[in-house]
Amino acid sequence: MSETRARRMWKALEPYHAITYFAPETRQVTDALGLRGGWMSYFACRAAPLGPVGPEVVTAVFYNFHPAMVARAIPDAWNYATPDQVLAARLAAVDTAVRRMLPAPVESLRRTAELARQAAEVAPLGGRAIAAANAALDWPEEPHLALWHATTILRESRGDGHVAALVAAGLSPCQANLTFSAAGGPSKAVYQASRRWSDEEWASAEEDLRSRGLLAADGSLTSAGRGLRQQVEDTTDALAEQGWSKLGDAATEELDSLIRPISRAIMESGLVPADNPMGLRWD
Repeated sequence: MSETRARRMWKALEPYHAITYFAPETRQVTDALGLRGGWMSYFACRAAPLGPVGPEVVTAVFYNFHPAMVARAIPDAWNYATPDQVLAARLAAVDTAVRRMLPAPVESLRRTAELARQAAEVAPLGGRAIAAANAALDWPEEPHLALWHATTILRESRGDGHVAALVAAGLSPCQANLTFSAAGGPSKAVYQASRRWSDEEWASAEEDLRSRGLLAADGSLTSAGRGLRQQVEDTTDALAEQGWSKLGDAATEELDSLIRPISRAIMESGLVPADNPMGLRWD
């Protein structure tokens, strides 16, 4: 099957957004705030646009993390730093990381940032809580930071739509990970390390999928399972395409051509692990 435009643009833009997850600068600034550990840093930085929300909200909107994993970080993180302080810290980390990683001056990103902002401003926000919360924040003035903010809105808009597709398909959070892994995505080991579903919970999710005719005895997806997983991906792409259609062909293609060399450099640097929970692969 040919790759849809929405999926191609996600792959082109996601590495720039992912700087916030993998660059050491993020952990450095959140450690300075008093946050404890990498996962508290992650949950606080990504949830901060929502305000000082509790673990139930974060678990619901992030969707595929074990509730106990979230509860170990949220709301405790807000005892160390307010969401506004975390937002300032994550942007400062991106500023430092981009200046360190990219050889070209940040001013050279101005046109890329302009196009990405145009895309972000027409990205669908209805029913997309994380995307809408990020879109409500003030835009940074410097082009490399405006570009990061735009990629954040775009990826969260797509991600929120993906959660809707998973819910509509009747896939639980653990099953979302399991079926993606079985379809050729990140390994079970990656998901258990990064989402914290136990062997027992994973096995229970498998048994339910088998009872629905979606998973074979050997752990592979059945024809029906592959069809359901493809339905999820197709729906995700269709929901994200709404924004790209509004942006238009010419602007979308220009943005793709400008961001792709930057994202290639990020991926080739080794910053993002090859087997990552996002399923982001560069080819």
